[in-house]
Parts: sequence; structure tokens; C-alpha cells
Amino acid sequence: VMGNASEFQKAVKLVIDTVSFDKDSTVQVFEATIRVLGSLLSAHIIITDTKQPFGDMTIKDYDNELLHMAHDLAVRLLPAFENTKTGIPYPRVNLKKGVPPDSNNETCTAGAGSLLVEFGILSRLLGDSTFEWVARRAVKALWSLRSNNTGLLGNVVNIQTGHWVGKQSGLGAGSDSFYEYLLKSYILFGEKEDLEMFNDAYRNIQNHLRRGREACNEGEGDPPLYVNVNMFTGQLMNTWIDSLQAFFPGLQVLIGDVEDAICLHAFYYAIWKRYGALPERYNWQLQAPDVPFYPLRPELVESTYLLYQATKNPFYLHVGMDILQSLENYTKAKCGYATLHHVVEKTKEDRMESFFLSETCKYLYLLFDEENPLHKSGNKYMFTTEGHIVSVDERFRNSLWQDILPGEEDSAGKIKPNDVKAVNFSSNCNRVPDERRYLLPLKSNYMRQIDRMVGLI
Repeated sequence: VMGNASEFQKAVKLVIDTVSFDKDSTVQVFEATIRVLGSLLSAHIIITDTKQPFGDMTIKDYDNELLHMAHDLAVRLLPAFENTKTGIPYPRVNLKKGVPPDSNNETCTAGAGSLLVEFGILSRLLGDSTFEWVARRAVKALWSLRSNNTGLLGNVVNIQTGHWVGKQSGLGAGSDSFYEYLLKSYILFGEKEDLEMFNDAYRNIQNHLRRGREACNEGEGDPPLYVNVNMFTGQLMNTWIDSLQAFFPGLQVLIGDVEDAICLHAFYYAIWKRYGALPERYNWQLQAPDVPFYPLRPELVESTYLLYQATKNPFYLHVGMDILQSLENYTKAKCGYATLHHVVEKTKEDRMESFFLSETCKYLYLLFDEENPLHKSGNKYMFTTEGHIVSVDERFRNSLWQDILPGEEDSAGKIKPNDVKAVNFSSNCNRVPDERRYLLPLKSNYMRQIDRMVGLI
């Protein structure tokens, strides 16, 4: 993204020369997929791109080594999908020995249902349907377990019985990227059923999780907020939101529901202004953190970046500057940036997660770099849930195995990109009008209302 070809080439060579997955090591299937598999595939796509928009990122004598490594890793993850009665994968796998004998039969919805983008890309690059097939089967298995009453999914499920162990339905930890990947899989692969599932899920989220006034920027009532509810009844389960939920405004931008995204983003930004960070869990009723640490998460920055791309409102540049200054003031350490142990006391932990560089820094950099090739090259790009860049490319829209994907038999094929529509009541793919570009995105009385709601004023 920064156009530093020599450093990129050095890093690729380092990985090719030194990394092996033939290790007696137990990994989380989800984290290994989105962090490791995703980065290998993204780098391979960048190296082999004939247009080279970021500068010359080609590698001399490159022989698809990263793709072969990605294949090797994915094969080692495949045992997680075997011997489960539902097709929902085990959460952990040993890279050498397969599923550990004492393995847990419970997994979270996000962990099991957010593998389709990386596994699908791998399948389509290799011409081997296996990986996409197992990932898609897991998504469909989870989807089939949603509540008949509300259409919602819980957050923890037993992979053998299909019984919901965690009945909480929300947008944060345990659920977040499941929804994100329904839409992103559609954007990338054009499979009609992915969009249908997303639209259905989005409608149920609006009906059962959304509280507050109907429209973001007009009318009376509380600011819109998405809460955690019981998946079967839609009843409120607790009064906290977690920092992972801050990804949702960005997802709303992708579906075209910019108005609602503006409102929800303002709520998280108000919490950030109060603490100079986002606590892992924030209790909106008590106006205080429930879990006070901040591990340098990117979700608020990601939504800020996507909202700026959609509206070009300079307000979001100010938000980015605010976030950047907080990170510099509170998290900078001698050799990098540190997790905040407590957002009020600003104590640090000796830990910097990989997503800080992969996402938090990348989205901040791109927010301010208007001329970046990612914005200017005419190519369309999508970010994986871990911030890896993938070109939205014809070759990912042509699968060679249309007839054998689970449940595809009756599918009417692909949807044209312009068929994608939001199903929210407040706006349907309306761009924010030009005359509002230089006003606050949210009317000032509503901004103050949100500031009061989080105890800022």
C-alpha cells in the first residue's frame, strides 16, 4: 500500500525461505485462515497482477510459492471439517496431527462461518473446489440453525449436535465477521445465495437488534444502537456493546446504507473521544467500560475510512487525526505500539497484535492518502476481515464447479453487481447529497445527544 517494493520483495523472500507449516502446533482455524492464509493469498495476487498498480511488486523467478504455501496450510486445516456431524468445523487443529483428541466441540459463529473468502479464493486460484466447498457447507449449516422465530443466529454452537450453547445474537465478538463475509463473498464471487443470506440477516438485525429512532438524522428519540438479544425471543440480554461492533458502520457503507452508518459511527467515536481508545466492552447503561482494555483494534478506523470514501466529508479526516493522536499519546512504546491494559488509567501491556499493522495502520494511512493507487488505479479492491487486499476480479467470479457446491442445484446463478441493495427502512443506497459534504455528517443536536449518552457532556 505504501509502494515500498524493495521491502515487500524482501518480506516475501523471507517468508518463502523460512516459513514452514510442518509443525507440531495447534492453531485456531479462524485466526490461521484470516491472518496467515489471507496474507499469503493477498501477496500472491499482488505479485501476479499484470497491471502492478502499486509499483513493481513482482518477484524475480517467482514460481507461485506463496500460493503453494497457502495450499499447504489449507490442507492442514481441512481435518477441522472432518468428523463433525453438522459440517461446522472444529475451532482448533494441529498442523501436523489434525484435530487434537481432547478438542472442544463448541465453536463461535464468526470463527466457523468466516472462512469462505480465503478458502473460496484459494479454490478458484487452484481450480480445486474442496476448500470453497467445506467453507460454504459450514456457512449453510450455521444458516440452517437460525431461529425460526426471529431469523437470528446465536454466538456459540455445538458442532456435533447443532445445539446453540451461546444464545446471544449481536454484532460483536463471536458473530461479527459472519455477516461481513456473507456480503464480501457475494462481492467477490457473485454467488446469488450469499447476497440473499446477507439481505435476510440484515433485515433481521434491523428488526430485532436495532434500538432508537427510525431515521439517523431526523425525528425524535434515542440515537440508533444495536444491542445484544436472545436469538430466540429478541429480548435484550445485556447492556454492553463491544469494540468489535464498530466494524458494522463500514459494512453498512458497503451495502449502501450510509445514513445509518453515520449515526452508529458517531456513537463509537464519542466513546473514543471520552477515553482516547475503545474499551473492549462498554456498558451504555452505566456509561462505563465493562472490560477496560484496548488491544489496538482497527474496527473504528476501518469504518471511518469507508465512510470517508463514501461521503468525502472532511469530518472523517478529523476523526482519523483524533485516533492517530490518541495512538501516539497513549499507546506508543519503545519498539512499537502497545495494547492499553486500561483505557482510563492508560496502563500498557507488552503486546502488539498483528492486526495493528495489517489493519489499524493501513486504514489510517489510506484514509489520508487520497492519491493512493488503491483509490486511483481504476482497479476495484476489497479488504478481507484482516485488512488484506484482494482485487475484485473476473477470475474469482468464474467457478468451474457450479454444479457441485452444496445447495447450488436450484440456484439461478450469478447476480449482476448493481442488484445489491440494502434492506433498511431509512435509506436504500442513497449517496449523501453534495450539499451535506461540508456540514457535520450528523446534525449538531444529534451529535450532542450522543455525547451526552456516553457521558462526554
